[in-house]
Amino acid sequence: MSRQLAARIDRLPVRGAFTIARGAKTHVDVVVAEVRDGDAIGRGEGTAIYYLGDSADAALALLQAQTDAVAAGATRADLLTTMPAGAARNALDAALWDLEAKQSGVRVWQRLGLPAPQPLLTAYTISLGEPGAMAAAAAAVRGRELLKIKLGGDGGWRGDVERVAAVHRAAPDARLIVDANEAWGDADIGAAAAALAPLGVELIEQPVPAGRDDLLDGVVSAVPLAADESCQTRASLDAIVGRYRFINIKLDKAGGLTEALALVHAARARGLGVMTGCMLCSSLGVAPAFYVAMQGEYADLDGPLLIEDRAGGLRVEHSDVWPPDAGLWG
Repeated sequence: MSRQLAARIDRLPVRGAFTIARGAKTHVDVVVAEVRDGDAIGRGEGTAIYYLGDSADAALALLQAQTDAVAAGATRADLLTTMPAGAARNALDAALWDLEAKQSGVRVWQRLGLPAPQPLLTAYTISLGEPGAMAAAAAAVRGRELLKIKLGGDGGWRGDVERVAAVHRAAPDARLIVDANEAWGDADIGAAAAALAPLGVELIEQPVPAGRDDLLDGVVSAVPLAADESCQTRASLDAIVGRYRFINIKLDKAGGLTEALALVHAARARGLGVMTGCMLCSSLGVAPAFYVAMQGEYADLDGPLLIEDRAGGLRVEHSDVWPPDAGLWG
């Protein structure tokens, strides 16, 4: 029997609202790919990256266009050349990894030669808002070891420093990562970093707009900088070296676990650290990212905590996310 591909869009409600510099969301639409081969079904999920012009509808159409290729036996390696990076390729790539694991009886982590998965420390996101509101959000999750603070609000970088200071006062023992979401293109990055360092900030994500990474030339930052929007696939790395010390790998940007794993190795070869992130998504979307996160310094896999997750999703206790169950993926 040839492989059969089915694809759909699932709408997942957000718990409360998820707010960053580009706006707020009350739900997220994810694209789901299911590949059936006999009695085995592999599943994968992707979230369209809207700032790249992708959408759930476009990802669904792209997936549906792969029906004949999947039936003919298209491999994960084939997808790297026949599909663009994005949510559709991520979902299909994950579905094929999952199918291969189910058919072989060998878990994905075993196929990758990784040690048995253990719980990972994951960041928990504090949405952008006024300092008082962000402090209240941090106080509500006090005890979490690592917080990721969304910035890029009113008041420029100085206003953002006030936001971080408020969070730091509310959760003084937490380690902090901040994400400027490209909003500091006109800022004095060195001065901003110098102000954030005493507040316990360990990493600053994407301070400048993607494509304007030259703004970081000659910048001396007291806090390491991480490329997020500026890092999509391996093709992004040449513009990153010398400007950033970390990259944020997201499977929806890379277009799947296959490319993400190659990106880890390419980044290491260039001396870059690795953070593994995710879009708003369910545990099905995070599950393959877990195996990338096992190979990095930072994990930001709280997407399922921010939405109404699928049954049997990843388990989070305190600050740790537990590895995916084989019944869900891989």
